[in-house]
Amino acid sequence: MSLRFLTAGESHGKGLVVIVEGLPAGLPITADAVNADLARRMMGYGRGARMKIEKDRIEWLSGIRAGETLGSPVAMVIHNRDWTNWEEVMAAEGTPGEVRRRRLNRPRPGHADLVGVLKYDRQDARDILERASARETAARVAAGALARRFLEQFGVDVGSHVVSLGGLAVAPVALDALPRPLNPAADRSEVRVLDPAAEAGMIARIDRAKQEGDTLGGECEVVIRGLPVGLGSHVHWDRKLDGRLAGALMSIPAVKAVEIGLGFEAARRPGSQVHDPIVAEATPGRPAPAPALKGGFGRQGNNAGGLEGGVTTGEPVVLRVGMKPISTLMSPLPTVDLRTGGPARAQSERSDITAVPAMGVIAEAVSMLVLADAMLEKFGGDSLGETRRNLDGYLARLSQRWTEFQARPAGAEAE
Repeated sequence: MSLRFLTAGESHGKGLVVIVEGLPAGLPITADAVNADLARRMMGYGRGARMKIEKDRIEWLSGIRAGETLGSPVAMVIHNRDWTNWEEVMAAEGTPGEVRRRRLNRPRPGHADLVGVLKYDRQDARDILERASARETAARVAAGALARRFLEQFGVDVGSHVVSLGGLAVAPVALDALPRPLNPAADRSEVRVLDPAAEAGMIARIDRAKQEGDTLGGECEVVIRGLPVGLGSHVHWDRKLDGRLAGALMSIPAVKAVEIGLGFEAARRPGSQVHDPIVAEATPGRPAPAPALKGGFGRQGNNAGGLEGGVTTGEPVVLRVGMKPISTLMSPLPTVDLRTGGPARAQSERSDITAVPAMGVIAEAVSMLVLADAMLEKFGGDSLGETRRNLDGYLARLSQRWTEFQARPAGAEAE
């Protein structure tokens, strides 16, 4: 059993379509639950005019009946309200090679415009930018909302918050000091930070960038609690869960860096200050819920970010994601005109000053899709009940194993 998804659609086309395959039957879900995450993606100080036009909501196409998944592929569509303003430009029918309005001939540095035109042998970079646009991430957030609902059935909580924006960083907060749940606290801020003083400075920096025709990047942190030990595997490169998470996060438009746990800081410290000492957490005959998730063991600290050897440890998974500034500038950078080959200024498209707050929501979505896939990989069944029984049996065995191990006579060797 595995979870996979596909998205289709252009930024200014009729809409975005997403198909999610692999969810077990019996998962309760509503359109409101999906739409809530779509609304969170649209929030954030520094967003552009597009957010005032769209009001992203899904329409079910298949796979749901009476508020539950059927075990068949789930299909959704998110209609683009802006389509009415772009129908002539984006119409599917027409003459190949015809010149249409809003042609993009001056590719933007940092965007897929130029490399896409060369790779796909196109004349108009709009053929590239419409799909390369971050608008596509709305479909991923819709898919991620289904994964969130699945993970919630097993007590898994996923949240994010912004830790830097435009070069301004929030004072570090210890993992145990973060609000639980995290998202309601982060979402109260216009830039999704937990520090009001940092929020004021970031808003001022966004205002200045807008005046200067510039854009800003930043970092967010994703925290996942409640995962059991044993998701992922060490046996092949493509089964390592840290690699799968990093790949998904790096696929988000404008993301250029991913760290897990200490990340780059681990490369600067000696091993004695990096690796998390292992401790026993369970008492024989009285296994607690948290130790059951960890196989009876815990870590003094979580520098590993909840992953060792490509496998979850039972500690919170902590991911940090770095987003570069958006490539569409209102004070455009130098480029080349594709019609003449001469120097030009890059074309300006309607865009945001920053999308870092939204990037955190998108990072949650793609992380949840990977983690739901890993859960189904290990515990999957055709129904939600079967998946739950498989997980419960695994956790029961972990508790039993630890109890049996502690009950052995001192010095006894395992057979």
